[in-house]
Amino acid sequence: MGLLTGLCAFLYHLPQIYKWLLKPYYITSFLLTISFVVVRKTPGLCEHLVTQREDGNSCDFDWRELEILMFLSAIVMMKNRRAITVEQHIGNLLMFSKVANCILFFRMDIRFGILYLALCLAFVMTCQPPLYMGPEYIKYFSDKTIDEELQRDSRVTWLVEFYANWSSDCQSFAPIFANLSLNYNCAGLRFGKIDIGRYEEVSKKYRVSTSPLAKQLPSVLLFQGGREVMRRPMVDSKGRAVSWTMNEENIIREFNLNELFQKSKKLNKSHGLKEEEQNAILEHFITLSY
Repeated sequence: MGLLTGLCAFLYHLPQIYKWLLKPYYITSFLLTISFVVVRKTPGLCEHLVTQREDGNSCDFDWRELEILMFLSAIVMMKNRRAITVEQHIGNLLMFSKVANCILFFRMDIRFGILYLALCLAFVMTCQPPLYMGPEYIKYFSDKTIDEELQRDSRVTWLVEFYANWSSDCQSFAPIFANLSLNYNCAGLRFGKIDIGRYEEVSKKYRVSTSPLAKQLPSVLLFQGGREVMRRPMVDSKGRAVSWTMNEENIIREFNLNELFQKSKKLNKSHGLKEEEQNAILEHFITLSY
């Protein structure tokens, strides 16, 4: 079922995938992913490799390598059952393929394993996944502006994402949160983000841990009147996030965005009436001055 879901998502987003694969990050990651298969199958090179096959054919996979590749497929399918976006599906495939390649290269020749591990470490240190650059109605806070903005107008409800740029889950969630802002942002319902990877004090104040073990990133908090009303995912007594799927449907349902949006329209109308009254007073003042 996980494989079928991933395949359907892949076909639906195929035009976008072409654009992603043209970016240096994905090109390099893809080359690292297929490196073992290329080495094992390349004529002129594979003849000199070590193999455990009974027929001595070093240009084909032996039974242990097939077991590792099948185990890789099972792990990817299990992980993709909880994947939300195509980026997560592809990211899981690329990440676990690199792990399997590392095991396969070390098993083949320790020198190949060390070389491949060094290339992967260099890739992780020098390459970052492309950040979301699409349309959005989101205000980005800093440690000095977040409290002021949340408390400026008690009538405004804020939905704020606490994220870190280095987190792959946050990067995958970025287009989802942006789409929510496009659909629900208005005068009475605003969307904000703050990078708590940069602002440690904000992380402590709002009790959102950046530790990978806590699994709290990304966290979405709802503020009304400057106070936190609810958050997802919730956190247990040990400081770890309670398992929860961070997708668009769940956020709309849990935070009741449809109802909040309808209520926020009243604030829009009241703002519009106030502007009309101010304009009428201004026009009356101008008339009297003449």
